[in-house]
Amino acid sequence: MPRRPSLVALVASAGGVAAILRVLAELPASLPASIVVLLHLNPAYRSVLGDILGRQTNLVVRQAVQGDKLRQGFVYVAPPDAHLVLNGQKLRLDHGPPVQHVRPSADRLLQSLADGDATGTLAVILSGTGRDGTDGAIALRRAGGSIYAQDEETSDYFGMPEAAIRAGAVDKILPIDEIAPAVIDFVGSFA
Repeated sequence: MPRRPSLVALVASAGGVAAILRVLAELPASLPASIVVLLHLNPAYRSVLGDILGRQTNLVVRQAVQGDKLRQGFVYVAPPDAHLVLNGQKLRLDHGPPVQHVRPSADRLLQSLADGDATGTLAVILSGTGRDGTDGAIALRRAGGSIYAQDEETSDYFGMPEAAIRAGAVDKILPIDEIAPAVIDFVGSFA
């Protein structure tokens, strides 16, 4: 099976909007990767996260829809109340039961990224409570992907990064201002 193009997943929960904004604002429009953003959102409300992120980055931002094919320089935002998973080169929305009490779940996304050869795939676990993302990070790392986590000092909430770190699933622990440069370096090594 051929290796898929570089893919970066930014996953977060509480305190994650500011962290995601900070990372995306520093990434160039020419980034040779697709980006998937997953934030725990209240399903009772329509999400404007894509609009907010789109105003802060030179990348093309859109809320993910069923069947989206990954394209370089695009950011796909998980909608509220649906798991976002990768099936080949296409995104799929899944309304299955919550995982770790949330939907969308970082675990579901990262486990789907672990299918096949995950070389060139990077997950970044940002500010958030709970442990969502830990099991997916373990699976992704075993499949050849890489995992970075935001450090405690710059996280508003350290639960998600800390859980992945304690599980031994993280390759690098970085302050928020070092994450975008690390993403650029990572993606550049696979271009």
